[in-house]
Formats: sequence, C-alpha cells, structure tokens
Amino acid sequence: MSIRPIFVVAGVGNASGTGAAAARLFSKAGYRVALIARDQKSLQTLASKLSEDGGEAHPFAIPSYAPQDVRGAFTAIRKQWPKEQGNDIRVALWNTAAAVWKPFLEITDEEVKEGLEVNVAAAFAFSREVIKEFKSNELNELGKRGTLLFTGATAGIRGNVTTSAFAAGKFGERALSQSLAKEFGKDNIHVAHAIIDGPILTDRQRSRHDTEWQNDQNVRLDPESIAKAYVYLANQDRSAFTWELDLRPAHVKW
Repeated sequence: MSIRPIFVVAGVGNASGTGAAAARLFSKAGYRVALIARDQKSLQTLASKLSEDGGEAHPFAIPSYAPQDVRGAFTAIRKQWPKEQGNDIRVALWNTAAAVWKPFLEITDEEVKEGLEVNVAAAFAFSREVIKEFKSNELNELGKRGTLLFTGATAGIRGNVTTSAFAAGKFGERALSQSLAKEFGKDNIHVAHAIIDGPILTDRQRSRHDTEWQNDQNVRLDPESIAKAYVYLANQDRSAFTWELDLRPAHVKW
C-alpha cells in the first residue's frame, strides 16, 4: 500500500454533518481517514462508503468521550497504521460537543459535568495525543508538522439566556485552542478554531425545518462548505497561519 497522511476526526454522529463532510473531502485529497465516534454502525457505514469511493478509512468506535476512551482510540489508530511504517497523522479535527440549551436553574449537575468532560477534558485528551503525534513528524512541503482543528460555536465567544452550560464548555475549548496555537506554533504546528455561527444542514435540522429552509443556502450552513474551510486551513503554509475564522450563512443575524 502507498503511504498516505492520516486525517483523524472525532465527532461524526450519524454521518450527516460536518465530521462526515470533512472525512469525505480529506479522503478525496488523499488522506487515510480515522473516524472516531460512539455510533459503531454509522462509523462503519461511512468508512465503507469512503473506501468504495477510492479512499482508505477505518472506524474507531469508543464507548464515551471520557479522556481514557479518547486515548484508547489513538492506541487503536496506531495499531491499524503503525507510525514506524511511515504513517503520519497530519490533520486532526475535534468536532464533537455536549450541548445543553436550558434555563440556568433547570440545568442539572450531571449535565454540567458531561459538558465539561466532553467540551474541555476530552478536548484536552484529544489535543494531547495529536500534539504528541505532530511533534514526531518531520516538516512537510508546507513547512509544518500538522494541523489541529476545532469546530467551535457562537457560544464560545458569547453567552446567551439558555447557553450557560454549553458556553462554559465552548469558551474553554476556544481558550484551549488559542493556548495551543501560541505554545506550539514555534514547533511549526498549526492550531485553528472555527466559530460556527448558525444552523448546519444535518438530519436533525432537516427534521426541524421545512423544505424551503433546507433549500435556501442563504440561511443555513452546508457541512461541505465548512469542510472546504477545514481543507483550506490544513493547506496553509507556515508563513500565514489562521488561528480563528468564523463561518456563517449570508442572511444570519450577527
């Protein structure tokens, strides 16, 4: 088999959103794709489809986004594609989140704990494994060792009346990404954070909106368009790294 760079994406859901779209585009760009999520069936279906289309993908299902399970996924990735055989992880995307939209007094301790574990603790564990991989890479033709991407949200820069728990986690994730960008830029490791400001066209959103909304590209984000932005970030060279960009449909309110 030819050696291909590896793209790792955590957070694929039912394969209708941003994670799956990114997997498809990076696969088309020549990357092996490591798929991390909790839904084994959806992961296997997506991996099979990517392979049928000429790519190489493998599912790495985890029971939860607890830090130890995230670390276990990287152990499995390395068993599948050993580093010593020239298989470098070059791009990684943290695309998962625990979202709670409730009035503050209705939020439970368990929801706060889950939000912080997924949005902060698991993001730390994922980033640590990725950064360790990147530091062992040689510089590529772009002059960097790897690109770590985060899918953020408006709640990461602005709280609202029902986002206290969600915003706390996303603020933490954004701060993590900025800290990593500053700490590891000197190692030619690129860290970027994307603020997603608006609804994304996923199966869940389709069930909530009529056909007119689904067909109107002015009012919702397309997962494929977000994925294109991620490929763009991964292709930036060391002379011009973006840390943060925000993506929103044309007619969304600022």
